[in-house]
Amino acid sequence: MVKIKGLRWWIITLIGLSTVINYIDRSAINIMWPYIYKEFGIADIDNKNALAYITTFFMIAYALGQTLTGKMMDAIGTRLGMAVSIVGWSVSISMHAFARGLSSFGIFRFLLGLSEAGNWPGATKSNAEWFPAKERGIAQGIFGAGASLGSVVAAPFIAGLYIAFGWRATFVGIAALGILWLIPWLFINKATPDKHPWITEAEQVYILNDVTLNPTTQQSQAYTWKQLLRFKNTWGILSSRFFIDPVWWLFVTWLPTFLKEQFHFDIKQVGAFAWVPYMFAAIGGLLGGYFASQKIKHGTAAATARKQAFTIGCVIMLASLATTAFYLESLKEHINLAIGLISATLFGFQFLIGNVQTLASDYFSGKNVGTVSGMGGTAAVVGTLFTTLSVPVITKTGYVSFFILGSVLVPLAWLSIMFITSKKQTITLSNL
Repeated sequence: MVKIKGLRWWIITLIGLSTVINYIDRSAINIMWPYIYKEFGIADIDNKNALAYITTFFMIAYALGQTLTGKMMDAIGTRLGMAVSIVGWSVSISMHAFARGLSSFGIFRFLLGLSEAGNWPGATKSNAEWFPAKERGIAQGIFGAGASLGSVVAAPFIAGLYIAFGWRATFVGIAALGILWLIPWLFINKATPDKHPWITEAEQVYILNDVTLNPTTQQSQAYTWKQLLRFKNTWGILSSRFFIDPVWWLFVTWLPTFLKEQFHFDIKQVGAFAWVPYMFAAIGGLLGGYFASQKIKHGTAAATARKQAFTIGCVIMLASLATTAFYLESLKEHINLAIGLISATLFGFQFLIGNVQTLASDYFSGKNVGTVSGMGGTAAVVGTLFTTLSVPVITKTGYVSFFILGSVLVPLAWLSIMFITSKKQTITLSNL
């Protein structure tokens, strides 16, 4: 029987790759929208409202999908659950090529959001299955870096496809990426580490000896959403995601439009510049995971290490957002500095977000990790819905308010994460 050394790293690499594809798919409309909306008879003055409209369909489905697919991952496992999700979003993104107006775009974006949501609870649950607590920070950092790398690749890749083949062919082309991903995923990820035929005995013992994966300490019963909401830990995760994730989405959704309106970029310039902040975000994700993992290896409690990483990320984000808001008008003459400040913001976000997402597997285990992770994702999307709908209103005369909004959300998220208790609580029927 063939044995693969370090099998867990193959699994997380594939999850990171699925996240790259996820972000290429979702970013396509935001990158191309400033240059295609006139084909649908939309006036310049209405283009941001139109983008907010179709993004809202995506976000509503994404909110529902986070919680529903979290339950799905716990019910059918990450191998099949991730496969279902990526097939769903690949088909959905290909359907965008047949859009004829805002209504059809809205329907296709809804389907995309519903299926793309599964990537996040699936990845968090898979990390809990394949990595001991001391390595989950770096594993989540690799997964989180996939989101940033997806955005790094997306801008030049989509701009190039658009220029060469047009927007409809671009949607069809990127859909094929997800289908191709299925081949190595189903081939390599045959089972969980306790049953996988290719895992070495040493790696199996290393993973399964971790206290959070030991069957004697697992939460053996899957609990309802209502039951999980009775715990302070759950609310800490949900509220922090509600406030911090919208800052990331402000840039994922609106950065191409911001660059076009603030700096008069064409799509070639967007492709040349928009990837840079996400490259720094990818570095932030890896460093944030490494920071927490090193702290844990040297004796710091997992939850404490993750909160420390969260604090560092918040400080970086707040400093860069506030500076951008204060100097935005003068930055029109210094595009490199503006891109640098945005890069710092996204670096800080990715430095902290993997650690927040990992808390679901620190505080909960067994059949509840995917559910709690999905609930956190839903809270993140609900917060993002409010900011998405507000952007067309607050940016009518400029983008200062855009960066002020981000500056307000960061400390609220920090206060929320400090609300989480520092002890892992075992859920039992007696205290529910």
